[in-house]
Amino acid sequence: MKESNVLQKTAESKLYDQDFQLWLEDTAAKLKVRDVDNLDWENLIEEIIALGKSEKRELIHRLEVLLSHLLKRIYIDSAYDNRSWELTIKEQRRQLQLQLKQSPSLKKYFTEIFDDCWQYALTQVKLEYAKVPFPEHWEFSRDPEAILSQEFWLQ
Repeated sequence: MKESNVLQKTAESKLYDQDFQLWLEDTAAKLKVRDVDNLDWENLIEEIIALGKSEKRELIHRLEVLLSHLLKRIYIDSAYDNRSWELTIKEQRRQLQLQLKQSPSLKKYFTEIFDDCWQYALTQVKLEYAKVPFPEHWEFSRDPEAILSQEFWLQ
């Protein structure tokens, strides 16, 4: 009986390597019927961990884009670019709000990574606009709700 289980585990791992989509469908079907004995546990755990990391990477990326565009919109007077920056700000806020609504526990992570995202955004914007005097520190609220509010840059 043990040899049969080992062969099945090897087949499941092969499926994971050969056809990821089929592996996903097979795993979902087994989970639906609570067939926990035949799950490819190693790869399932790996994928769940990767999914969590992916959510965090998306939050970091969107926050960096948001902060860089807020810097541009607040500190650079460019009638030509303002509308584009505002649209990007609006979209990044919307996506971040959706992400935090779906995963409220990421609000704590938002706060934890804020300083690193700020430094990255500041560095990138300074490279683009070397003559603009940007502040070295974030001058506004660090509260996620405040940063994601509609009228933030008018405050």
